[in-house]
Amino acid sequence: MNNRITCFKAYDARGKVPDELDEDIAYRIGRAYAQFLQPDTVAVGRDVRQSSDALFAALTRGLMDSGVNVLDLGICGTEQVYFAAFHLGLDGGIMITASHNPVDYNGFKFVRESARPISGDSGLQQIRELAEKGEFPETEKRGEMTLTDLSEAYIDHLMRYISDPGELKHFKVVVNAGNGVAGPVLDMLEQMLPFEFIKLFHEPDGRFPNGVPNPLLPEGRGATIEAIHEHGADFGIAWDGDFDRCFLFDENGRFIEGYYIVGLLAAQMLKQHPGERVVHDPRLIWNTQDMARQHGGEAIQSKSGHAFMKEALREANAIYGGEMSAHHFFRDFGYCDSGMIPWLLVAEMMSQQDKSLAQLVDKRIEAYPVSGEINMTVGDAGKVLEAVLEHFKGEVYELDETDGIGLSFKDWRFNIRSSNTEPLLRLNVESRGDIGLMEQKRDLLIDLIKANS
Repeated sequence: MNNRITCFKAYDARGKVPDELDEDIAYRIGRAYAQFLQPDTVAVGRDVRQSSDALFAALTRGLMDSGVNVLDLGICGTEQVYFAAFHLGLDGGIMITASHNPVDYNGFKFVRESARPISGDSGLQQIRELAEKGEFPETEKRGEMTLTDLSEAYIDHLMRYISDPGELKHFKVVVNAGNGVAGPVLDMLEQMLPFEFIKLFHEPDGRFPNGVPNPLLPEGRGATIEAIHEHGADFGIAWDGDFDRCFLFDENGRFIEGYYIVGLLAAQMLKQHPGERVVHDPRLIWNTQDMARQHGGEAIQSKSGHAFMKEALREANAIYGGEMSAHHFFRDFGYCDSGMIPWLLVAEMMSQQDKSLAQLVDKRIEAYPVSGEINMTVGDAGKVLEAVLEHFKGEVYELDETDGIGLSFKDWRFNIRSSNTEPLLRLNVESRGDIGLMEQKRDLLIDLIKANS
C-alpha cells in the first residue's frame, strides 16, 4: 500500500477528491493530528462542499479513536473554527474546506491552542509524516462528539467591533456569498444592522452552480458589479467559499484593491485604539505606513502569509494586520483573520465620516497608485531576481528582503516574490502620486522578467 500523502501544502492540506484526499487519508490525518498535538478537545467545522460530510466523518472518527473529544460546529466558515478555539479555550481546531479551489477539491486548515496556526514550519510536516507512517498508539478511552452552536456568541463578538451600532447609516448593500457558507452569518447579522441586503448566490450549495467563489479573479466579480448598478447600492461585498476573505466594491461597482482596504482598516482601528501597532505585508507598503502615521500608530512589516502575519501580530501585540490579498487579522479575534469584521468597520467609517466608499479611497488611490499584482510564469526565479538587481545596481535605492526583493526609490518602489505554491513570480509596483511613473516602471519590470525567463 502506498501511504504517501500529497495534499499537504505550505499552510494547510488541500487536494483533489478522491485522487489526493479521501476518507482513509482523512482518518489518518485525524489520528496524526491527535498524536502530534495530544489535545483533549478540538472544534471541527466544515464548508458546504459535497465531499465535506464524508471527510468530516472520517476525520472525527480518527480524532475520537485517539481519545480526543470533538465539538461539531456543523457547516460554518473557517473563522468560526478560529473563534471556537480561542473563545472556548480549546486545544485546537480543524476546518474542512478548499476555500476557492475547484468544486472537486477539499482540504483541512489546522490550528492549535489559542487558535495558533499549524503550518509548514510549525507542525504540518510532522502531522503528514505521522499520517503516512500510520502507526497510532492504542487509547484507553474513545473521545466523544458534541454538537455545538456558537453562532450567538460569534455574532455578538463581531458586533463589538462597531463602536456605536446606532451611528450606522441605512445602507443598501449587495452581498454575494457565492453559494459558500457566508449566507447564514449574513442572515444573523441582518437582524442586528440597519442595512438592506441584496443577496446574491446566498444559499450554501457545494455544487457551486454559479462558479466557485473567488472574487480575487476578475471573472468572479461580474454578478456583484451588475447588482450594484441595478439596485443603486451603496457598496458591495463578495466572499470566497469559506469567507475568511471579503472583497469590496464601491457604489460605482469598482473593485477596490485589498491594499487600500488595509489602509482604511488600519486608520479605523487606530482611531478606536490610539498609539497601537498595525502589521502589513511587504508587497505594497507606502499607503498603509502613511495611514498609520496619520492616525498616531506604528506600522510593522511582516513576511506574506497568514502564519507569518499572525506571528508578527503576536510579537508586536498589534491591534490589526492586513495583507493586500484580503486577509485581515485582529488582535481581539485571537490574532486570526476574519472576512466579516473588515466590511463592518468600513460601513462604520462611511457612516461616521458621511462619505461613500469611493470618497474614502479615491484620494488614497491617487496618492499611491499601484499596478495590481502581476503573476508571471518563470523557469528560474533566482536567476530573474539576480537580473533585476543587476539592472538597478547603479541607482540609489533601499533594498528590503523580507519577502522576495523590494526596492524603494525616491518616488516609486516594487516588490517581486516567488509564489509558495506555483512556479510564478508575483510583481507589485507603486509610486508616490504619479500613475505615469508607476506604469512606466511596471512595463520596464515586466520586460526585464520576460527577458530573463
